[in-house]
Amino acid sequence: MSATITPARPGARLRVSHGLGFGIIAVAFATALAFSTVPTPLYALYQQRDGFPTFVVTVVFAAYAVGVMLSLYLAGHVSDWLGRRRVILAGLLAEAVAAALFLLWPDVPGLIVARLISGAGIGALTATATAHLSELRAQANPDADPGRSGLITTVVNAGGLAIGPLVGGFFARFADQPLRTPFTVFLVVLLVEALAVSLVPETVERREERPAYRPQRLSLPPAARSEFTGAAIGVFGAFAISGLFMALAPALLAQELHQPSRLLAGIAPFVMLGSAALVQIVFARAGTRPQLRSGYVLMGVGLVLLAVSAFTASLPLFFVAAVLGGSGFGLGFRAGVGTVAALADPLTRGEVLAALFLAAYAGLVLPVLTTGLAMLWLPGPVVLAGFAVLELGLIGWSARRTLA
Repeated sequence: MSATITPARPGARLRVSHGLGFGIIAVAFATALAFSTVPTPLYALYQQRDGFPTFVVTVVFAAYAVGVMLSLYLAGHVSDWLGRRRVILAGLLAEAVAAALFLLWPDVPGLIVARLISGAGIGALTATATAHLSELRAQANPDADPGRSGLITTVVNAGGLAIGPLVGGFFARFADQPLRTPFTVFLVVLLVEALAVSLVPETVERREERPAYRPQRLSLPPAARSEFTGAAIGVFGAFAISGLFMALAPALLAQELHQPSRLLAGIAPFVMLGSAALVQIVFARAGTRPQLRSGYVLMGVGLVLLAVSAFTASLPLFFVAAVLGGSGFGLGFRAGVGTVAALADPLTRGEVLAALFLAAYAGLVLPVLTTGLAMLWLPGPVVLAGFAVLELGLIGWSARRTLA
């Protein structure tokens, strides 16, 4: 990639090259995603400080998913006419506002508001950064394989999410002020990256007359609603597994496995999400159906081992479950998106995928909230066993619809 700064057109502000712009957007996107998961190992510290139950942790976590869903529905498509760079800048600044709220309002209401804003920023970033990366790469290297750009975007997405808990766990273990230092660092980094993004070339020509605003349309493919429903249930279940690890892994490690280590609380979701990123690279050339089949199997085995690890208080088994469940999540989600994209015609593909993403992020809300609520009255191993049974039912039903 060239690092030469060049003007986009005569009289325009200075812009970096499209190749360097690709790198800047990829790093900024990964950083924002990492920030969205950095609180995972810190929830236990808030809980210890304020004495609230585990259910409150799930409420704080669910606020993030609600923010993502609202943003995807209300703003996930506006970069098509407002411009990619503007929307990415707005998303990064939303993450910076969330970081400031973590510093200035560290009580439970503040945490909920911060996570809601963080989710809104990620919702705006996800579709926009994905499109911008693809367009920048096409401009920088017109002869490049388009599938390569998609793979890079997928790895940036999953890798960014995976790095966050590890960074949070490191600060929780070694920083003198673990509830302030990570957010201070991310606040500075996000603002610096926003400045860098302002130099990236725009890839969408802004319209002189803006179209009338409307929320993102949701569409279901009429001829394949059964298969779409199966895929939607599958990604719902996959995201439920990831949500369990991101919201409750620290509590499960401390309460059920007697492992209160702050660093370990960050390593567990890192392993889970890192496995999701790695398996997508390994299986990049595999077909959609083999990926989907493997994803179902890996998620199913991971769920069973997760419940067994809680009953036996086995830390190695817990991490094996994290690897298998994360791998299944990565393959299941990637293949689910591929399945649904193939069902829709080009004119409605964006609307159909929007409906799928809303189903996916609903999986971060409902199962996690229900699990956290159940842990108020039932032992953790029993709750995990119930979660595994329900998840296995969803996965099995989805497999019948999508693999038949």
